[in-house]
Amino acid sequence: MAVAVKICGLTEAAGLSAAIGAGARYLGFVFFAKSPRHLAPQAAAQLAAQVPLGVAKVGLFVDPDDAALDATLAHMPLDMIQLHGNETPARVAAIKARTGLPVMKAVGLAGPRDLDALWDYGLVADMLLIDAKPPKDAELPGGNGLAFDWRLLAGRQILKPWLLAGGLTPENVAQAVRLTRAPGVDVSSGVESAPGVKDPERVRRFIARATAPIL
Repeated sequence: MAVAVKICGLTEAAGLSAAIGAGARYLGFVFFAKSPRHLAPQAAAQLAAQVPLGVAKVGLFVDPDDAALDATLAHMPLDMIQLHGNETPARVAAIKARTGLPVMKAVGLAGPRDLDALWDYGLVADMLLIDAKPPKDAELPGGNGLAFDWRLLAGRQILKPWLLAGGLTPENVAQAVRLTRAPGVDVSSGVESAPGVKDPERVRRFIARATAPIL
């Protein structure tokens, strides 16, 4: 089965068009004010109007309350919620029930002790996004361009469909897929020319290398 690609943190039409044209299966829109990729729901909805059927529009939230979710969904039609904060498994289940949308939960890894969370969240989330654990003083929970030791995932069975994230670029994504056998990958800063600005050529190259047959 071909590797699924998610291009996250889209803010403008050129990056969106490149991602769609190159075959991205998931497109991420960030609703977190501290991120340089943050969009207001109305602006995100204008971009989303260009997304064809069959490509999932994913909204990234960090510890959202119900009011924030409701306000965003009132303007922005989403196909999936991505939670990238400290949400508990119970909160993940509650958000899924409230919105009626599938939920992807980001889980940060730094070492073997973090692997148990994959099981805990896999019981309630529809998908997992396995990312590098951010430094304790990091402003952002993701999108920091940090990788983790991919060998932690080699040969490991994951309860739900999952995407590999953290420090991926067009230059290393093929190696990451080969080592982890990830069914999907997620990239944001690794295909940018500046924070929040996707480089169309890097987007196309990333997707081509991520989806190339594993030799």
